[in-house]
Amino acid sequence: MPTAHVDDIDIYYEEHGTGDPLVLIMGLATDSQAWILQVPEFSKRYRTIIFDNRGVGRTSKPAGEYTIAQMADDTAGLMDALGIARAHVLGVSMGGMIAQELALRHPEHVRGLVLACTFPEPDVGVEETRRLSITQFGGSIAPDGTLKIDPAQLDPMMFFSHLMPMVFNPDFLQRELPTLMQLFGGALQWGFNMDAILAQVQATMTHRCTERLENIKAPTLVITGDADLLVPPQNSKILAEKIPGAKLVLVPGGSHGFNFETPDVFNRHVLDFLSTVAN
Repeated sequence: MPTAHVDDIDIYYEEHGTGDPLVLIMGLATDSQAWILQVPEFSKRYRTIIFDNRGVGRTSKPAGEYTIAQMADDTAGLMDALGIARAHVLGVSMGGMIAQELALRHPEHVRGLVLACTFPEPDVGVEETRRLSITQFGGSIAPDGTLKIDPAQLDPMMFFSHLMPMVFNPDFLQRELPTLMQLFGGALQWGFNMDAILAQVQATMTHRCTERLENIKAPTLVITGDADLLVPPQNSKILAEKIPGAKLVLVPGGSHGFNFETPDVFNRHVLDFLSTVAN
Protein backbone atom coordinates (compact mmCIF):
# COMPACT_ATOMS: atom_id res chain seq x y z
CA MET A 1 0.00 0.00 0.00
CA PRO A 2 1.76 3.19 -1.16
CA THR A 3 1.94 5.80 1.58
CA ALA A 4 4.04 8.89 2.18
CA HIS A 5 4.86 10.16 5.64
CA VAL A 6 4.10 13.89 5.76
CA ASP A 7 4.53 15.73 9.05
CA ASP A 8 2.25 13.93 11.53
CA ILE A 9 0.37 11.63 9.13
CA ASP A 10 0.77 8.85 6.59
CA ILE A 11 -0.95 9.73 3.29
CA TYR A 12 -2.27 6.98 1.02
CA TYR A 13 -1.80 7.77 -2.68
CA GLU A 14 -1.91 6.22 -6.13
CA GLU A 15 -0.20 7.16 -9.38
CA HIS A 16 -1.67 6.47 -12.82
CA GLY A 17 -0.24 7.23 -16.25
CA THR A 18 2.78 9.21 -17.33
CA GLY A 19 3.54 12.74 -18.44
CA ASP A 20 3.20 16.08 -16.69
CA PRO A 21 1.88 15.63 -13.14
CA LEU A 22 -1.78 16.27 -12.30
CA VAL A 23 -2.83 16.18 -8.63
CA LEU A 24 -6.50 15.50 -7.84
CA ILE A 25 -7.89 16.58 -4.45
CA MET A 26 -11.18 15.02 -3.34
CA GLY A 27 -13.93 16.58 -1.24
CA LEU A 28 -15.51 16.10 2.16
CA ALA A 29 -15.78 12.61 3.68
CA THR A 30 -14.80 10.96 0.40
CA ASP A 31 -11.66 9.04 -0.45
CA SER A 32 -9.58 8.91 -3.61
CA GLN A 33 -11.67 6.13 -5.17
CA ALA A 34 -14.29 8.77 -5.97
CA TRP A 35 -12.07 9.79 -8.92
CA ILE A 36 -13.01 6.53 -10.63
CA LEU A 37 -14.60 8.31 -13.62
CA GLN A 38 -11.72 10.76 -14.10
CA VAL A 39 -8.54 8.70 -13.68
CA PRO A 40 -8.92 6.56 -16.85
CA GLU A 41 -9.18 9.66 -19.05
CA PHE A 42 -6.76 11.94 -17.23
CA SER A 43 -4.05 9.26 -17.00
CA LYS A 44 -3.95 8.99 -20.79
CA ARG A 45 -2.30 12.42 -20.85
CA TYR A 46 -0.92 13.03 -17.36
CA ARG A 47 0.89 11.41 -14.47
CA THR A 48 -2.25 11.47 -12.34
CA ILE A 49 -1.91 11.42 -8.56
CA ILE A 50 -4.90 10.70 -6.34
CA PHE A 51 -4.79 10.45 -2.55
CA ASP A 52 -6.90 10.30 0.60
CA ASN A 53 -7.10 13.51 2.62
CA ARG A 54 -6.37 13.39 6.32
CA GLY A 55 -9.32 11.86 8.10
CA VAL A 56 -10.57 9.49 5.38
CA GLY A 57 -9.75 6.26 3.59
CA ARG A 58 -6.30 4.81 4.11
CA THR A 59 -4.72 8.07 5.29
CA SER A 60 -4.21 8.74 9.00
CA LYS A 61 -7.19 10.05 10.96
CA PRO A 62 -5.62 12.08 13.79
CA ALA A 63 -7.74 13.56 16.55
CA GLY A 64 -8.09 17.30 16.92
CA GLU A 65 -9.08 20.22 14.74
CA TYR A 66 -8.34 20.25 11.01
CA THR A 67 -7.90 23.33 8.81
CA ILE A 68 -7.94 23.77 5.05
CA ALA A 69 -4.48 25.36 5.25
CA GLN A 70 -3.22 22.27 7.06
CA MET A 71 -4.60 20.01 4.34
CA ALA A 72 -3.01 22.22 1.69
CA ASP A 73 0.31 21.70 3.48
CA ASP A 74 -0.42 17.95 3.48
CA THR A 75 -0.81 18.11 -0.31
CA ALA A 76 2.40 20.10 -0.76
CA GLY A 77 4.20 17.62 1.47
CA LEU A 78 2.95 14.70 -0.60
CA MET A 79 4.14 16.40 -3.77
CA ASP A 80 7.56 16.93 -2.21
CA ALA A 81 7.70 13.28 -1.13
CA LEU A 82 6.93 12.20 -4.71
CA GLY A 83 9.52 14.56 -6.17
CA ILE A 84 6.90 16.73 -7.88
CA ALA A 85 8.08 20.33 -8.01
CA ARG A 86 5.12 21.64 -10.00
CA ALA A 87 1.80 20.16 -11.12
CA HIS A 88 -1.62 20.92 -12.44
CA VAL A 89 -4.04 20.81 -9.50
CA LEU A 90 -7.75 19.95 -9.58
CA GLY A 91 -9.91 20.12 -6.47
CA VAL A 92 -13.62 19.45 -6.07
CA SER A 93 -15.74 20.88 -3.23
CA MET A 94 -13.56 20.75 -0.08
CA GLY A 95 -10.75 19.70 -2.40
CA GLY A 96 -11.26 22.99 -4.24
CA MET A 97 -10.78 24.85 -0.97
CA ILE A 98 -7.56 22.92 -0.37
CA ALA A 99 -6.46 23.76 -3.92
CA GLN A 100 -7.08 27.47 -3.28
CA GLU A 101 -4.88 27.39 -0.20
CA LEU A 102 -2.25 25.33 -2.01
CA ALA A 103 -2.06 27.97 -4.75
CA LEU A 104 -1.73 30.71 -2.11
CA ARG A 105 0.61 29.00 0.37
CA HIS A 106 2.71 27.06 -2.14
CA PRO A 107 2.36 28.94 -5.46
CA GLU A 108 5.54 27.40 -6.85
CA HIS A 109 3.83 23.98 -6.77
CA VAL A 110 0.83 24.95 -8.91
CA ARG A 111 1.00 25.16 -12.69
CA GLY A 112 -2.66 25.10 -13.77
CA LEU A 113 -5.54 25.27 -11.28
CA VAL A 114 -9.08 23.86 -11.56
CA LEU A 115 -11.60 24.71 -8.85
CA ALA A 116 -14.80 22.67 -9.12
CA CYS A 117 -18.08 23.18 -7.22
CA THR A 118 -16.39 24.98 -4.34
CA PHE A 119 -16.41 28.26 -2.42
CA PRO A 120 -13.91 30.86 -1.16
CA GLU A 121 -15.77 31.10 2.14
CA PRO A 122 -19.20 29.91 3.34
CA ASP A 123 -22.08 32.07 2.11
CA VAL A 124 -25.57 32.28 3.61
CA GLY A 125 -26.80 29.29 1.62
CA VAL A 126 -23.91 27.09 2.71
CA GLU A 127 -24.34 28.15 6.36
CA GLU A 128 -28.06 27.36 6.28
CA THR A 129 -27.45 23.93 4.72
CA ARG A 130 -24.94 23.13 7.46
CA ARG A 131 -27.32 24.28 10.20
CA LEU A 132 -30.17 22.14 8.87
CA SER A 133 -27.90 19.12 8.49
CA ILE A 134 -26.45 19.38 11.98
CA THR A 135 -29.93 19.81 13.45
CA GLN A 136 -31.16 16.73 11.58
CA PHE A 137 -28.29 14.75 13.12
CA GLY A 138 -29.27 15.91 16.62
CA GLY A 139 -26.58 18.53 17.04
CA SER A 140 -26.31 22.31 17.13
CA ILE A 141 -23.92 25.12 16.25
CA ALA A 142 -22.54 27.28 19.03
CA PRO A 143 -22.48 31.10 18.70
CA ASP A 144 -18.75 30.93 17.88
CA GLY A 145 -19.47 28.55 14.98
CA THR A 146 -18.21 25.33 16.56
CA LEU A 147 -20.20 22.13 16.22
CA LYS A 148 -21.94 20.55 19.19
CA ILE A 149 -22.73 16.99 18.24
CA ASP A 150 -22.05 13.48 19.52
CA PRO A 151 -20.21 11.56 16.77
CA ALA A 152 -21.16 8.28 18.42
CA GLN A 153 -24.78 8.95 17.50
CA LEU A 154 -23.99 9.29 13.78
CA ASP A 155 -24.23 6.26 11.53
CA PRO A 156 -21.94 6.52 8.44
CA MET A 157 -24.54 5.29 5.97
CA MET A 158 -27.10 7.68 7.46
CA PHE A 159 -24.55 10.45 6.90
CA PHE A 160 -24.14 9.54 3.23
CA SER A 161 -27.88 9.02 2.75
CA HIS A 162 -28.50 12.54 4.03
CA LEU A 163 -25.91 14.05 1.69
CA MET A 164 -26.95 12.20 -1.47
CA PRO A 165 -30.04 14.31 -2.35
CA MET A 166 -27.98 17.50 -2.01
CA VAL A 167 -25.12 16.14 -4.13
CA PHE A 168 -26.96 14.49 -7.05
CA ASN A 169 -29.96 15.24 -9.25
CA PRO A 170 -33.09 13.19 -8.38
CA ASP A 171 -33.23 11.19 -11.63
CA PHE A 172 -29.56 10.25 -11.43
CA LEU A 173 -29.91 9.34 -7.77
CA GLN A 174 -32.90 7.10 -8.43
CA ARG A 175 -31.12 5.37 -11.29
CA GLU A 176 -27.66 4.99 -9.76
CA LEU A 177 -28.29 4.80 -5.99
CA PRO A 178 -27.16 1.15 -5.62
CA THR A 179 -23.89 1.91 -7.42
CA LEU A 180 -23.32 5.06 -5.39
CA MET A 181 -23.98 3.35 -2.09
CA GLN A 182 -21.60 0.55 -3.10
CA LEU A 183 -18.91 3.10 -3.98
CA PHE A 184 -19.23 5.16 -0.81
CA GLY A 185 -19.89 2.11 1.31
CA GLY A 186 -16.66 0.59 0.02
CA ALA A 187 -14.74 3.38 1.71
CA LEU A 188 -15.99 2.13 5.08
CA GLN A 189 -13.68 -0.88 4.89
CA TRP A 190 -10.78 1.47 5.65
CA GLY A 191 -12.50 2.85 8.73
CA PHE A 192 -14.94 5.76 8.92
CA ASN A 193 -14.09 8.04 11.81
CA MET A 194 -16.94 10.48 12.51
CA ASP A 195 -14.71 12.67 14.67
CA ALA A 196 -12.40 13.09 11.68
CA ILE A 197 -15.32 13.75 9.31
CA LEU A 198 -16.68 16.44 11.62
CA ALA A 199 -13.17 17.92 11.78
CA GLN A 200 -13.28 18.15 7.97
CA VAL A 201 -16.72 19.79 8.14
CA GLN A 202 -15.42 22.39 10.60
CA ALA A 203 -12.39 23.00 8.39
CA THR A 204 -14.63 23.88 5.44
CA MET A 205 -16.69 26.27 7.55
CA THR A 206 -13.64 28.18 8.77
CA HIS A 207 -12.17 28.44 5.25
CA ARG A 208 -11.65 32.10 4.27
CA CYS A 209 -9.94 33.01 1.00
CA THR A 210 -12.02 35.72 -0.66
CA GLU A 211 -9.76 38.65 0.19
CA ARG A 212 -6.64 36.73 -0.90
CA LEU A 213 -7.87 35.32 -4.20
CA GLU A 214 -6.29 38.18 -6.12
CA ASN A 215 -2.92 36.72 -5.15
CA ILE A 216 -3.47 33.48 -7.08
CA LYS A 217 -1.17 33.61 -10.09
CA ALA A 218 -1.80 30.21 -11.67
CA PRO A 219 -4.05 30.06 -14.76
CA THR A 220 -7.41 29.02 -13.32
CA LEU A 221 -10.58 27.30 -14.46
CA VAL A 222 -13.60 27.63 -12.17
CA ILE A 223 -16.30 25.09 -13.04
CA THR A 224 -19.60 24.16 -11.43
CA GLY A 225 -23.05 22.87 -12.19
CA ASP A 226 -25.75 25.54 -12.35
CA ALA A 227 -28.10 23.27 -10.35
CA ASP A 228 -25.71 22.68 -7.43
CA LEU A 229 -27.76 22.52 -4.21
CA LEU A 230 -24.88 21.99 -1.79
CA VAL A 231 -22.58 24.83 -2.90
CA PRO A 232 -24.63 27.46 -4.76
CA PRO A 233 -23.15 28.44 -8.17
CA GLN A 234 -22.82 32.07 -7.05
CA ASN A 235 -19.74 30.98 -5.13
CA SER A 236 -18.01 29.98 -8.35
CA LYS A 237 -18.86 33.35 -9.88
CA ILE A 238 -17.13 35.05 -6.95
CA LEU A 239 -14.06 32.87 -7.39
CA ALA A 240 -13.89 33.68 -11.10
CA GLU A 241 -14.33 37.40 -10.47
CA LYS A 242 -11.64 37.55 -7.80
CA ILE A 243 -8.95 35.34 -9.34
CA PRO A 244 -7.08 37.27 -12.05
CA GLY A 245 -7.82 35.92 -15.52
CA ALA A 246 -9.91 33.00 -14.30
CA LYS A 247 -12.26 31.26 -16.72
CA LEU A 248 -15.75 30.35 -15.51
CA VAL A 249 -17.79 27.39 -16.83
CA LEU A 250 -21.36 26.71 -15.68
CA VAL A 251 -22.57 23.25 -16.68
CA PRO A 252 -26.32 23.37 -17.49
CA GLY A 253 -28.30 21.17 -15.10
CA GLY A 254 -25.14 20.09 -13.31
CA SER A 255 -25.44 19.00 -9.68
CA HIS A 256 -22.76 19.21 -7.00
CA GLY A 257 -21.67 15.74 -8.10
CA PHE A 258 -21.57 16.60 -11.80
CA ASN A 259 -18.19 14.89 -12.19
CA PHE A 260 -20.13 11.65 -11.48
CA GLU A 261 -23.30 12.49 -13.38
CA THR A 262 -21.72 13.91 -16.53
CA PRO A 263 -18.08 12.76 -16.46
CA ASP A 264 -17.63 13.23 -20.20
CA VAL A 265 -18.56 16.91 -19.90
CA PHE A 266 -16.50 17.45 -16.76
CA ASN A 267 -13.45 15.66 -18.10
CA ARG A 268 -13.56 17.45 -21.44
CA HIS A 269 -13.66 20.91 -19.86
CA VAL A 270 -10.79 20.07 -17.50
CA LEU A 271 -8.58 18.52 -20.18
CA ASP A 272 -9.31 21.25 -22.72
CA PHE A 273 -8.36 23.91 -20.17
CA LEU A 274 -5.17 22.20 -19.00
CA SER A 275 -4.04 21.81 -22.61
CA THR A 276 -3.95 25.61 -22.87
CA VAL A 277 -1.73 26.12 -19.81
CA ALA A 278 1.81 26.83 -20.92
CA ASN A 279 4.91 25.48 -19.21
